[in-house]
Order: sequence, then structure tokens, then C-alpha cells
Amino acid sequence: MESKINIPVALNDISNHFSPQIIGELNDVYIKIVKILGEKVPWHNHKDEDELFYILEGTLEMEIENKPPFQMNKGDLYIVKRGVNHKVSSQNECHLMLIENKTTLHTGEVSTEITKSIDEQK
Repeated sequence: MESKINIPVALNDISNHFSPQIIGELNDVYIKIVKILGEKVPWHNHKDEDELFYILEGTLEMEIENKPPFQMNKGDLYIVKRGVNHKVSSQNECHLMLIENKTTLHTGEVSTEITKSIDEQK
């Protein structure tokens, strides 16, 4: 992977929602971008890893188990701590950057139609 990446150009290359693409590696983490539209992300957690969400464009609905849902807007960053059940959705297309350990399964141990292996994200 190259070290200079134009994120809007990289986002233009993503044609499917809920299909994270790895755009970089930094030590033991992947930097991913993804487009989300709708409510297909299941409740899940990452047993051993934290997950960082950064909103590039649009609005994301973040749900954390046993807490009121909240909206994230362009420029907002949120870290979901390991083991915390969460899910995200968006009424309109939302562009995100995710920073996750290389071992993180993007839908945790839950497998659904949107689950992608690491190889499918490259």
C-alpha cells in the first residue's frame, strides 16, 4: 500500500455499502474506510479489541447496549471499547474511517450477509 492516499478518491472506488476497504496499515492496526446506508450491521462486540469510528461524511446512528443511541456527524470520533455490544446505522449514506486491530472481525463473532473477511477488505 502506498503511504499517500486521497480518501475521497478511495471512497469513490467503493461501490457497495457495508463493505470495509483497508487503505492502510500502521503497526498492528488496519485503517479502513466504508460506506454505510441502512440498518444491516448487527449487534456485535469485539472481545479483545477497541474500535475507532471517525465520520468523514454524513450522519451515523451509534447504539451502545444499555445506553441511549446518539448521532455522530462529520468530524466526530468515537472509540468503542473491547467487549462492548454496539451497532451502527444511517438513514442516508455515511462515510466512515475505522481503525481496528488486524485481528478484528468487523462484525465480531456474528456472521451475516455483510460480513467480510480480511482478504475481502483488501
